Amino acid sequence: MTSDQHQENPTLERPKLQKFLADAGLCSRRMGENWIEEGRVTINGSIARLGERVSPMEDTIKLNGKVVRTQPPETLTVAINKPKGYTCSNHDEFANRLIFELLPKRLLQTRLFCAGRLDVESEGLVIVTNDGKLAHRLTHPSQQIRKKYQLEIKQPLSGEHIPLMINGIEDEGEFLKIDEIKAKGKSPIGETRLEIILGHGKKREIRRVFGHFRYQIKKLRRISIGGLHLNKIPIGSFRELNQKEIDLLLPR
Repeated sequence: MTSDQHQENPTLERPKLQKFLADAGLCSRRMGENWIEEGRVTINGSIARLGERVSPMEDTIKLNGKVVRTQPPETLTVAINKPKGYTCSNHDEFANRLIFELLPKRLLQTRLFCAGRLDVESEGLVIVTNDGKLAHRLTHPSQQIRKKYQLEIKQPLSGEHIPLMINGIEDEGEFLKIDEIKAKGKSPIGETRLEIILGHGKKREIRRVFGHFRYQIKKLRRISIGGLHLNKIPIGSFRELNQKEIDLLLPR
């Protein structure tokens, strides 16, 4: 690319601030947007505005008064088998326990954040990372990364509800749907132990869809994201992922 092309496209080397924060390994883009809106980020001494672009080589960007490094730390991605009762957040004054309490201090020397969450009552596979680009790919709806869940409900599943769940419902102004409903080796009709597959995942989507039809949920557990499965990670434990395992998370 020529220097003239760079001048015609000045945004090529001036990423949006939330992308810069994510690329620096501090957060996901969405979390970065929240920090900017809360006034926690400054550019050259002035409070940043959402949507501003920055020049990493020229601007001084600070988060909570500390300079943000332009080069991200070595990336780290960890799979956690989250138990029920833990909140997927770095900070939550109302939470009894945070998911990061399950990790040793050596892994917390770099700032990790959740690349997709589970609600406090659910358990299973959660990915935490300091890789903003990976987090963006794992959480952006356009990626359609398939996530598999084990669901146990109190009442047997009615056959008439299955197509309604798959076609989708409206709840609090949002369109929610289940991609697939299965039962191990048989029809899910009349079953209470189910396998649910989502290719997206809005907040508490499975609970909201089943709750819409008055089903009570006994247990909800995520067992895979993309091609990565919980395998032998015990509940409450974790495993650092190698590149081959990280690649399994993403669509080919």
